[in-house]
Amino acid sequence: MAVTAIVRIPLSDGMTREAARAAFEASAPRYRGIRGLVRKYYLFSEEARTGGGVYLFASREDAERLYDDAWKANIRERYGADPSIEIFESPVIVDNDAGAISVAA
Repeated sequence: MAVTAIVRIPLSDGMTREAARAAFEASAPRYRGIRGLVRKYYLFSEEARTGGGVYLFASREDAERLYDDAWKANIRERYGADPSIEIFESPVIVDNDAGAISVAA
């Protein structure tokens, strides 16, 4: 079953939208080719001082494999804060690009 992970990272007061975008663009190539990662959306909220991402994975195991101690340490080093990670089952997915609705077996 597909899963969706929501990652939140507290951002420093000095992190602007432009700086966040540059940091996100720099990290984006690292996520290409990760086994089981279908899609990633980067998130930024100036009001909440939060960055992060929404990830769609093929399975929970794929998500848990990515969020290991090394990944968390890399986030801590780059942003100066620990990420929070929530993983949800995604039993129904609406894909308007593909014109499809997927339902988990």
